[in-house]
Amino acid sequence: MKYYKLHLIRHGLTAGNLQGLYIGSGSDLPLCDEGRAQLKTLKKDFGYPQVPLVFTSPMLRATQTAEILFPGVRQIELHDLREMAFGKFEGKPLQQLVKDPEFAQWMDPTSRTVPQGAEDRQMFFNRTSAMLMKMFEYMLKTHTEEAACVTHGGVIMNMLSQHALPFRKPEEWMTDPGAGYSVRLDAEMWMRDHLAEA
Repeated sequence: MKYYKLHLIRHGLTAGNLQGLYIGSGSDLPLCDEGRAQLKTLKKDFGYPQVPLVFTSPMLRATQTAEILFPGVRQIELHDLREMAFGKFEGKPLQQLVKDPEFAQWMDPTSRTVPQGAEDRQMFFNRTSAMLMKMFEYMLKTHTEEAACVTHGGVIMNMLSQHALPFRKPEEWMTDPGAGYSVRLDAEMWMRDHLAEA
């Protein structure tokens, strides 16, 4: 049986991460010096896969991470791999947001509230779910057996909670900067179930 493998990796640290800010697609922050150094250490200490192709979010923090971890490897930027838009909450300290009742309402998965300028949660789920399918479809069509994807924590959590075995809640798929998950599938499993093994 022929398996296809995709490595989902969260981008490195930004100044916003270090400051505890809520950073989505409304802030195109570059990696900070600490983030670059951490990625270089991770690359030295752990065996990142050798891949011929890297899908990336168009956000600077993702493309810069891909360049550090996979130098010289072909990159395909996909607009829909960007993080969720947080609207009025963008760039605010998380410590402040957890005390805001409107933020708590938005965080409730059963809520259909969409704060000013933010992305609708269901639209984000649909967008990220579709992206995992599209990347695997591209790999199947081009006979690319292994690839990487550098994106954002929220994107990884949503893709895996919808399409990975074992089934887990989104928050159970959280990952640290520069880390992530590998998923594999065969064509039959994908066509029949749209599921992959994590």
